[in-house]
Amino acid sequence: MNILQILPELNYGGVETGTVDMAKYLVRNGHKAVVVSTGGQLVKSLELIGAVHYVLPVNKKSLFSMIKCVGALARVIRKEDIQIVHARSRIPAWIAYAAARLTNTVFVTTCHGYYSKHLLSNVMGWGKLVIVPSQIVGRRMIDDFSVAAESIRFIPRGVDIEKFSFIPPEQKKRTEFVIAIVGRITPIKGHMQFIKAIQKVSRIIPNIKVRIIGSAPRSKLRYKEDLQVMIKRLGLSGFVEFLGARNDIPKIFSDVNLLVMASTRHEAFGRVIIEAFASGVPVVATKVGGVVDIVDDGIDGVLVPPGNPESLADGMIRILRDLEYSSLLAKNAFSKVNSKFTLEKMAEETVKVYQEAFNVKRVLVIKLSALGDLILSIPALKAIRKKFPAPSQITCITSKPLAALLVNCPHIDQLLVYDYNGRDKGWLSLIRIGRHLRGKNFDLSIDLQNNRKSHILSMLAFSPRRYGYKNGKFSFLLSHKARQDKFILGPVEHQFRILKMLDIELKDKKIELWPSKDDQQYIDAFLESEWVNKEQILVGIHIGSSKRWVTKRWPLEYVGKICENLGLKDIRAVLTGEDIDAREFKALQESTKKSRPIIACGKTTINQLCCLIKRCNVFIAGDTAPLHIASGVGAPIIALFGPTDPRRHLPSSENIALLNAELACQPCYKSKCASIECMKQISVEKVEEAIFKLLKMS
Repeated sequence: MNILQILPELNYGGVETGTVDMAKYLVRNGHKAVVVSTGGQLVKSLELIGAVHYVLPVNKKSLFSMIKCVGALARVIRKEDIQIVHARSRIPAWIAYAAARLTNTVFVTTCHGYYSKHLLSNVMGWGKLVIVPSQIVGRRMIDDFSVAAESIRFIPRGVDIEKFSFIPPEQKKRTEFVIAIVGRITPIKGHMQFIKAIQKVSRIIPNIKVRIIGSAPRSKLRYKEDLQVMIKRLGLSGFVEFLGARNDIPKIFSDVNLLVMASTRHEAFGRVIIEAFASGVPVVATKVGGVVDIVDDGIDGVLVPPGNPESLADGMIRILRDLEYSSLLAKNAFSKVNSKFTLEKMAEETVKVYQEAFNVKRVLVIKLSALGDLILSIPALKAIRKKFPAPSQITCITSKPLAALLVNCPHIDQLLVYDYNGRDKGWLSLIRIGRHLRGKNFDLSIDLQNNRKSHILSMLAFSPRRYGYKNGKFSFLLSHKARQDKFILGPVEHQFRILKMLDIELKDKKIELWPSKDDQQYIDAFLESEWVNKEQILVGIHIGSSKRWVTKRWPLEYVGKICENLGLKDIRAVLTGEDIDAREFKALQESTKKSRPIIACGKTTINQLCCLIKRCNVFIAGDTAPLHIASGVGAPIIALFGPTDPRRHLPSSENIALLNAELACQPCYKSKCASIECMKQISVEKVEEAIFKLLKMS
């Protein structure tokens, strides 16, 4: 793979050393390693191992400089054919994120710090995958930066064991005890508390020598001066030494008797601890952040409360006094670092993250309404799954009334509900849903709804590739647009006009549905309560339609007449619809007492309706969702079409009879009509003839 790592600089430090170590592993294992930074002392080391380095001012917070760097970094990405951009710090991450979007390159981050909740830090959670070195940092990114839990990858930092020599405490001289603290000289590293603790240790343990390793940032030079004043005031100058930033930590640790990590605030990890483990140096550390993922108190190190010099001193004294105890800690620590915290293990896991981020696609499918259209989208979902097989992840977002239909769908991995007519109503909720989708870092979105709301949702998800129809309904928010058809396509074929942009072909138009065993048992019990045996011939009739499309309804009196006629031939009618349809049957019931139709209106869920329709020997419906359900469950169908065009909406089914008046005004696509002549001209006799033909009855 071709990997680009980006960080502010390449001077000595945990992040910088880890970057070089990672580049070394990549080159050694046949990958291309590219690093972008402002330069530094480690550039030569990087180039010696065969990695490529580009100098860009990616550490500057100037907006003008950052914008300029975006273009420059994009050129590097294209030139080096980069597949993964890996950001390791916040300012470079903003530049890298923008350049990755420009070049359609996968963006990954590593959170090396326990970041403050600040706009500047948000970008560290925008990686397709977010690497964290400790559990506490992972929790922080989920809780405070809205990173989806499935995007977090926990990889502890590793140490290059070959650079360190394990020297157990019993093999080091004990006439003089060397205590070291390693890290940038800033207040959060706890140097003040450390020096106070040293004052107590010096009174009990003779012949100690203290080494403070690390440099002070320019903004903290005054803090370093305060430390020096404190050391003088406490009379510690004779044995406390500032060594500055060093690149020979393995050599320094060869004669150190104890490492102290005195941080007062959460640490992302604590690389210096595992370096001490690899060198046989016992550790006393404060119980903060990622340190608890490294040190098991009393087993391979000593943990003390932060900001407590007394406890810190007591831990130091115990280790320095008790050689047997310090040797046991060092032995256990060395065993742990070899099993959990090697550079090899860290690098292997990181490469797995790269491969997953590059190969595993995250696909968002948007289909909000209506039920019939969702059913017709099932062949599209099936084809999308075939294009992006597991472990790629397909997420479908739909409305609350439709969600039940997809609960058991095997072609999607996750189902999201957008209740835009209920709790998620309004623009603020739309933005909130969009933020939730954005946190999932989709590679592409496929808009099968193609209205203003769905196009906005696709944009808010912020996936790099957004597919849909060019229809003038905010379709400028899409990145890939299919032109609206000038020719007539079937309902399933229409969906595949979008999918063709993804090289997905229509090969299987069959609709599938997935009701549960409980749904089937409910229908069995319902029919039993209506005195229906297994041999009884049932003809389902769906008389309802949406409130908007009253023109699609077959006249109610026709329904009553056909129920009576079927009853004379010992065929029971099953009337399906919603609660509102059931009320309309009150007048009908008087005229159909002899035929005893089964009224199921408002008595089934979507999936229960699937089971009921499947039980019907013939199912009659207008251009409504149950027509497509009947196609999905394989029931013989009589389709009654009036104001809409069957060429656009008729489901693909082997056992289907189309009845259409074929008037000059058809199709009109009018939801209101004074006469509804097109539906009235579909006579009871024509429907009966179609029923008996499908039943193979004379």
